Amino acid sequence: MRVLIISWEYPPVIEGGLGRHVRKLSEGLVRDGVEVHVLTRGGGRLPADADQHGVLVHRVREPQFPRDPSAFVRWVDAMNRDMHALAVELCERYEFDLVHSHDWLVAGAAELAARQIERPWLVTVHATEYGRHQGWVQNHPQSHIHAAERAMVRRADHVITCSRYMRVHVANVFGVRPAKVTAIPNGIDPRDLEPVDPDLAALRSRYAAPQELLVLLVGRLVYEKGFHLALDALAPLVRRIGGLRFVIAGTGTAEAELKRQARRLGLSDHGVFLGWVGDDRLHSLYRVSDLCIVPSIYEPFGLVALEAMASGCLCVVADTGGLREVVPVGGTVGLRFPSRDATALGAVLERVLTDHASRAQLIAEAREHVLRFDWNEVARRTAEIYASLAAGALTRTN
Repeated sequence: MRVLIISWEYPPVIEGGLGRHVRKLSEGLVRDGVEVHVLTRGGGRLPADADQHGVLVHRVREPQFPRDPSAFVRWVDAMNRDMHALAVELCERYEFDLVHSHDWLVAGAAELAARQIERPWLVTVHATEYGRHQGWVQNHPQSHIHAAERAMVRRADHVITCSRYMRVHVANVFGVRPAKVTAIPNGIDPRDLEPVDPDLAALRSRYAAPQELLVLLVGRLVYEKGFHLALDALAPLVRRIGGLRFVIAGTGTAEAELKRQARRLGLSDHGVFLGWVGDDRLHSLYRVSDLCIVPSIYEPFGLVALEAMASGCLCVVADTGGLREVVPVGGTVGLRFPSRDATALGAVLERVLTDHASRAQLIAEAREHVLRFDWNEVARRTAEIYASLAAGALTRTN
């Protein structure tokens, strides 16, 4: 089988977790005997064609995307035109069995390519604008993105989501039958999480003294990630139990407000905002931190929680979305708190931070738990979807 995967990012061009997902999936599919071509962008600095670990990568030379939302929508339209032009060339050179695209950003090019070669169009939805904004999608550009996502899901032949939660969410929000949507969880490869920092003790000493506890928060600094809730929970703990430090790794539109909040709460001398960090530094931070908080209001899956657990860092997560599938009920591999409830989060943090034996037990159980999120299984299940679609055995209607 030969497939064309279309994604707006693919390593080394990385904007978030989507590019890493597409890479690991593509390499897993190749190991299963699928010939994988990835159509993506190169930012003007990468070769147009390359073999990356058996994946044949084809890149359009798009400029860096603009930060202004209105300009970004126009940039996406231009990228799709360029991607479609290259897709036409690729379809003339290769006979693809299907087209598989990721999120709305490349839906235009993907649909045109699939329809022109009369092959199935499969879509993976990683998140939705409706979910990110808690249903407030009336204004531009949210209205434009929501409409694009709805059209994509309705017109695609089949849809994959990264969690059972997202399967229900996509079916309800876009009005399609659940039979059209298949949930395949993300995977993780613990070998990818090995720290590269030669001196982890020295790294930890930058942020906390040996006797202090270090709390880590990772992700885009946007409202739906709930970092403001974590700061509200940490402030009384710093005063009550002492010896507590925090590190926030990430950037986003809420960064300035979160820093102001930290100052108002008297937290400025107890933690640091690192800004964007690369994977090498992030993987080291997981290893030197005592606990990772994932306080999301909206979370399709919860990759940060999975990475933290695989790295031996205890996780406390919001009881919402895909996090419920990453950290199951029962408190045996990680702990949950009611979403949006900073007081409840504070209570959970205080309990676990002062109980070293329980923390060690949870960490040990979590290391075993994450092994079930295996990229080989993700690739195998995705290849089954490919085969069923190519054979016409999966639903292609709403």
